[in-house]
Amino acid sequence: MTLTRTALPAKDQARREHLVAHFTAQCAKLAPVSDELMKTVQSEASERMAKAVTHTKSEFAGVRTGRATPALVEKLPVEYYGSTMPLQQLAGFSVPEARMLFITPFDKGSMPAIEKALQNSNLGLNPSNDGITVRLAFPPLTEERRKEFVKLVKAKAEDGRTAVRSARRDARKDLEALEKDGDISSDDMHRAEAELDRTTKQFEAEIDDALNIKTVELLEG
Repeated sequence: MTLTRTALPAKDQARREHLVAHFTAQCAKLAPVSDELMKTVQSEASERMAKAVTHTKSEFAGVRTGRATPALVEKLPVEYYGSTMPLQQLAGFSVPEARMLFITPFDKGSMPAIEKALQNSNLGLNPSNDGITVRLAFPPLTEERRKEFVKLVKAKAEDGRTAVRSARRDARKDLEALEKDGDISSDDMHRAEAELDRTTKQFEAEIDDALNIKTVELLEG
């Protein structure tokens, strides 16, 4: 027995084609929407991770080696005329030799405030001045001090990695919520998680590289 398919009346056939076309168009829209949602989550996570790396590197810069570097003091808060501002807004810097930093105030009247800020910092350096420039001499670090600083930067590096992983964890929660609500598929979820893990490893590696460089500076400086 052969079954034959009854042709639909022209009116019904046209409606069916319209519905199929509408459904196809809606499906076509879903993929870009889900992609955009995932990209938004991944972008926000990546931005947080990048900020964590930047902050970690700035923390490394604040740990002194035996070498002179403006990065060590440029963000040092200085109380001047009732306001607190970073030293880099009050002075220029130069390094005439490996263990000497010159700080030249834009306004000579700020010199006492700058010296006070340096003395009250935890840098362990004694500033001197010639009436124009504040000088900071960087004595060689003792072996014990070097080891202490290496421990310190390793702790700061771990804080940075923790911040990166926190961004990954929050992003994963957002993705799980999108999957639960049906905004992304299971396959989308797996793809997004894989990309998130790659991004996390990339930023963790950047912290590790910065840590290695700083450690070498501390042990050799």
